[in-house]
This record gives sequence, C-alpha cells and structure tokens, in this order.
Amino acid sequence: MNFKSRQREEVDPNLTPLIDVVFLLLIFFMVTTTFQRETELKVNLPEAEAQAVEDKQAPLEIIVDSRGRYFVDGHELVNSSPDTLSAALNKLTVGRKDRPVVLRADSGVNFQAVVTAMDVAAKLGLLHMSIATSEPAVDSGEKR
Repeated sequence: MNFKSRQREEVDPNLTPLIDVVFLLLIFFMVTTTFQRETELKVNLPEAEAQAVEDKQAPLEIIVDSRGRYFVDGHELVNSSPDTLSAALNKLTVGRKDRPVVLRADSGVNFQAVVTAMDVAAKLGLLHMSIATSEPAVDSGEKR
C-alpha cells in the first residue's frame, strides 16, 4: 500500500471579525464612559466681577459682620444664637418661603457664622439664597 502523505494546508484564521469586535467594544466603552473632573478647591473670597441680578421680590438681607453678629434687614439681633436668627427670619418671611435671601458677610468673619446663617435659612425653607460679593479693586496698571 502506498500511502502518500498529503500536504496539509495551513489554516489562517480570519482576524477581521475579531478586530471588528474589539473596535466595537472600544467605541462602546468610549461612548458610555463619563469623565469626572476632579479639581482642587482654592477659595479666595469675597470678590466677584459679575453684575448684581435684579429680582422681582425684595430680598431678605442677612449681614454677618467681622465679629460674627447678625443683622437681618438692617436690624441687629440681640445675640448670635441660631435660635434668635431663626426667629427673626421666621418673623420676616411669614409663610413666603420663596423670598430670596442675600447673605453678606465680612471677609474676615469666622466661616462658621456664615454656615450657621445658611443652615438656619435652609431649615426654614428659604432655598433661594445668594452670597453677596464685592468687585475686585481695579489695578491702576502701574508696575513697581
């Protein structure tokens, strides 16, 4: 018997479908990925260059001076207690929880006093709050 050895053909796998699948997965992950911007916070308060926005309602103004005393609509409170501030705000809002609140704080004030004022206003349902800032001083352009 004569057994001839046949030459085997080399099998070349077709890589085109595999490459297509890899590219489709790559495109899928690129499209569905969300990119988060993680930044460091460097806070220099209280200067802003934006113009004040006029509101239809007269805003309720809370002022915190450099010693942490509260003034509500120009009237000084008897003490700096959150309960006193809450009572004063509650008296002035009288069911108008949509009234805007403007918080003005001295740049040298203890930050806790500002946070306390914001917290008291939020607990009363006064959620339309803005923090007033001043425009930065204009530099005369002279170099020293």
